[in-house]
Amino acid sequence: MFTEEIGAWWADSSFFRFTPRSPGKLAFEPPGTDGEGGRLIEQLPNGKVFEIGPVRAWTPGERLVFAWRHASFGPGHATEVEVRFEPVGNETRVSVEHRGWDSLPQAHVARHGFPLQATNQRQGEQWRAGLERLRMSAAATFPPRMPD
Repeated sequence: MFTEEIGAWWADSSFFRFTPRSPGKLAFEPPGTDGEGGRLIEQLPNGKVFEIGPVRAWTPGERLVFAWRHASFGPGHATEVEVRFEPVGNETRVSVEHRGWDSLPQAHVARHGFPLQATNQRQGEQWRAGLERLRMSAAATFPPRMPD
């Protein structure tokens, strides 16, 4: 659900738009059978595709790592997202670490002049909102089973 339905659960934020034409619909293009390739994209309302970042590691059901770039990022600017999936009973714990915001100066448009701590807090709020939408979608798709 995390990768295949990101376009349904992702919570857009006016603070962290990928392009001036955002928001669009997010989608993962998985790596090929050789394990190479794959990327996170945003399909914009005008039909154009913006590549947010290539997939760097993908072990389905365990770990996903991908680059995360806004159109305004310069060559020395980069962030990376690592997602870990851990079974916990009949559920799955999803942990997200979004690192690299310190590669952008505080004055950068993607940071809105915020100090690093505030940037990380705002980005964390966006991830929490999206993951809550994912949790609600998963609960509707896979309702809890009653014990036998």
